[in-house]
Amino acid sequence: MAKQTRSQRRARREAQAESASATQRARARQATVRPSTTPVKSQGGRRSVPGGGTKRFISECWAELKKVEWPSQAHVIQGTVVVLIACLIVGVYLYAADEVFKRLVENILLK
Repeated sequence: MAKQTRSQRRARREAQAESASATQRARARQATVRPSTTPVKSQGGRRSVPGGGTKRFISECWAELKKVEWPSQAHVIQGTVVVLIACLIVGVYLYAADEVFKRLVENILLK
């Protein structure tokens, strides 16, 4: 699958924004229903969410994951190599500092 160009990503985002605004307008029309005159009883401190809270949560999470621009394999490999090189440099530095301080303590402080 070819990588999307910037203009394609922008067009996709604009289409998503338009569909989201249309959905919001439709929900606003549905929100004109009068509230109930009887109070809703609380069940153990929980609020009742129409439409199921778990399903809604999972669908919103899935929608957010679709928006993420995941790194390509080349980017992941490049990042991994950078981290490994940085770890190697820090490891060599710590080893050298340990050897220097070990000799310093043995020859100067313990004699």
